[in-house]
Formats: sequence, structure tokens, C-alpha cells
Amino acid sequence: MNVLSPLLPALRWLATLGLAVVAGKVLTKVKMPAILGWLIAGMLLGPNALNLLPQTVIGAGWYKLLTTWMQCAFGLMLGTELIWKKLKYYGPALIGTTLAQSLGTFAVVSLVFAVVFHFTGVPVYLAFAFGGIALATAPAPALSIVEEFHTKGPVTDTLLPMAVLDDIVGIAVFFTVNSFIARAVSGGAVPLYLIPVMIFLPILIGCAVGAVVGLVLRREPGRAGTIAVLVAGITVTVAIGKFFNTVVFTSITLNYMLMGVAFSAVFANMIPVARLSQTVVWFHPILAFSLLASIVDLGAPLDYRLILGAGFYTFLYIAARAFGKYFGARLGAKATHMPGTVQKYLGLTLLPHSGVSLVFTAIICSVLEPSRPDLAVIVKGTIAAAAVINEIIAVIAAKEGFKLAGEIPPPQRA
Repeated sequence: MNVLSPLLPALRWLATLGLAVVAGKVLTKVKMPAILGWLIAGMLLGPNALNLLPQTVIGAGWYKLLTTWMQCAFGLMLGTELIWKKLKYYGPALIGTTLAQSLGTFAVVSLVFAVVFHFTGVPVYLAFAFGGIALATAPAPALSIVEEFHTKGPVTDTLLPMAVLDDIVGIAVFFTVNSFIARAVSGGAVPLYLIPVMIFLPILIGCAVGAVVGLVLRREPGRAGTIAVLVAGITVTVAIGKFFNTVVFTSITLNYMLMGVAFSAVFANMIPVARLSQTVVWFHPILAFSLLASIVDLGAPLDYRLILGAGFYTFLYIAARAFGKYFGARLGAKATHMPGTVQKYLGLTLLPHSGVSLVFTAIICSVLEPSRPDLAVIVKGTIAAAAVINEIIAVIAAKEGFKLAGEIPPPQRA
């Protein structure tokens, strides 16, 4: 018993992750994303419910270091899609539509919550946190519909590259907002000159390590060598980030997912496309595990009673975000003269929201919790509830969008 005692916290964590996988598989049986099962499992198994993953584990140094590493690793999910040649090929119409629906969503959600918070006594700057989180679009549910129903047409062709561009805009806006909120909750303790540091230092760190890793990957070290190089690169990136965060700039919180995005975007543009595709396939088990652990970590501290009590804010968030996404995409597509089906139905395919948005929530809450834990509770409760409710609505809406656009082929008769 004494031998196993030091391992018990790690075993609790691994058992929680195992049960989260089971929960995810159960939800996929009813056509829901597995990620929702992970979030719900984290919440039910965390310290506010069954306590399989207690606060003593969540607050441990080893746990925080591992989840930080996995946040950086999770960044590869976005960074490996940021290929410069592809971005140039998309054209101004796609970029214009992306900006319209992304920034339109940010504006609508921020404005709605700013008005509500003004009259309810909540700091208005928190409205921009919701706006920043709302930008994120989770492409997986819509893309699963594309694969399952073999959709073809202008909406499908527009959605695929837009999923990448949408995340670029979302990252830029979110981390800018996150920096200003960090200054606001610190009571002005964070000097203005540190705001660009919070935005650009993670990018510079990731780019520097990513360039070195790109040079090594050009030599094609094989599967084991490639995985070893990526793991070492992520570890070095995190170590450099920790050095700056704990020694140089102790008054700010750097974002490690952004480091991972920059890290992977650089090496992704340095190696051939075929080689990159192979690298992504090889790294996928680590990426999948990192995503699982990050989402369970987000769900674990959530109190389900707070989620049930967050109905008003959750309704506002879902409605405002849907309005911004749909009409932003419609106006952007019309202004750039995209096909009529894209103008009418693209917005419906952009409603899925879990994934990156949950990671964004964890980041903004880490900034709020030290001095304004009450505001962190509002964000966590609202977004966690919205992730579950919105995802159910969004999957149905996305399928309907493809159907109305005439891009789901009729079933073949036997």
C-alpha cells in the first residue's frame, strides 16, 4: 500500500481519463462529439461531484506542468493547418467572409454582454472575454457531416479552408483581449508595454524552436525519430516559456497553446506537404491524448450546480453567437459575391463551438481566478453549459445547412 501511495494521484488522473474516453464513445453512439463526453466526465469525476480527481491532484505541480505541456502540444492541431501556400490560394473573398463572420460575432456577443453587465453590476470588460471566446469555431462536427454524407458544393468548398482562417482570426482577437483583461484584473499592475509581450513573446518562442525542428524534420528521421523530435521541441518550447514566465516576466501569464501554434506553423511550412501529412498522422495519438487531458482538466473544476444556474447568460451567449455567425457569414459572402447557397447557409455550418473554445475558457479563467474568482465562475458556468447545449443544436443546424444547400446527395437505392 505504501509503495502505491505516491502513484495514487497519477492513477486517479489516468482512471479519470479512461472513464472520459468511455463517456466520449457513448456520446458518439448518439451522433454527438466525443469531446462533450470528456467535458461532462471531467465535471462529474472532479472535486465538485464524485471526487475521483480531487483538488489535491488538480493543484499539484506535476499536474499543472503536464497540462501546460499538453496545451502546447494541442497547438499543433491548428498550427499544422497554417500553410502559407494554402492561405494565398483561398483568395480575398474567403478572407473577407471570414473576417465578417468572425469579427461580427465578436462585436455582437461583446455588445450584448456589455449591455447586460452594465445593468447587473458585472465589470464590462468581461463582455469582451465572451466575445473573444465566441469567435472560435469547432470544424470537427461539420466536417464529420461532410465525410458521413459525402457533401459536395460551394458551401463545402468554402467551409473547409474557412475553418483554418477562422481559427487564425480567433487566436489573434482572443489573445489580444486576454492581454487587456489580464491588465484590468491586476488593477493596472501589468504595464502597458507588457501587453504586446503577452501576445508576441509566445509566438517568437514557438517560431524559434519550430525553425530548428523544421530543419531536423527535413532530414526525414523516420517515425520514431519524428515523434522524438516533436516531443523534444514541445518540451523545449515549454521550458523556455516557463523561464520567461517565472524569471523574466513574473507579473504576466504567457499562453502555451499559442506557443504550440507558432511552433508547428513554422515547421509545417518548412517541409513538403506529403511529409507534413505523414508527420501529423504519426503525432496524432499524442495530440488526441493532449486534447483529451486538456478538456477533462477544464471540466474537472466545474460545479454542475453552477452550470444549472447559468441559464440566462448561457441563453444570451448561444443566441448572440448564432446571430453573429449566421448574419456575419451572410453579409460577408454577399459583399464578396459568393454563390447564393454560401450566402444563405454557410453560417449554419459555423455554429459548432466546443474544442478550442473550451481551451480558451481555461486560459481566460486562469487569468481571472487569482483576483476575480467570481468572474471566472461566470465564464466557466456559461461556456460549459453552452458547449453542451450549443453542440446539440449546432450539429443539427450544420446538417440542415448542407441539406438546404443541396449538397447532401440523395441516398442510393439498393
